[in-house]
Amino acid sequence: MTHLQRLAFFVLSFMLCFSSKPLHAQKGLADEVKQAEQKWIASVTSKDQSALEGILAKELVYTHSTGLVEDKSQYLQALTSGNQKYDSIEYEAPAIQIYGSTAVVATKVVMKGATKGQPFNNQLRLLHVWVKQGGKWMLVAHQTTRLP
Repeated sequence: MTHLQRLAFFVLSFMLCFSSKPLHAQKGLADEVKQAEQKWIASVTSKDQSALEGILAKELVYTHSTGLVEDKSQYLQALTSGNQKYDSIEYEAPAIQIYGSTAVVATKVVMKGATKGQPFNNQLRLLHVWVKQGGKWMLVAHQTTRLP
């Protein structure tokens, strides 16, 4: 083995030793975010306001596929008044990226429900931004875009 090969082997071995812990930690954080997503789905489909209070950040920016933008109180009001109703929300292969205490979830989603009594069955792209605050993941941004 040449000096250059030994050096490359050493550098690669060093990187593998120290990169396995962050990858393991990233997987654990991604699992936490996946659980937060499942809790969000369960909470909005059941209109569980107390659960949503604990999931939605006070700074929430909730952008619907129609372009309507709501803050936390407006979104909760729409859910509890019945103006916004979700019967089901199904993700297709969500991708979760972790950036320190921030996570980004991107996925294709099918949402079924009704807005102001008008039923919808939408195929969308969804983007969620989560921030870990006080030891728990909080949803700070929601954005959906209709698919053709």
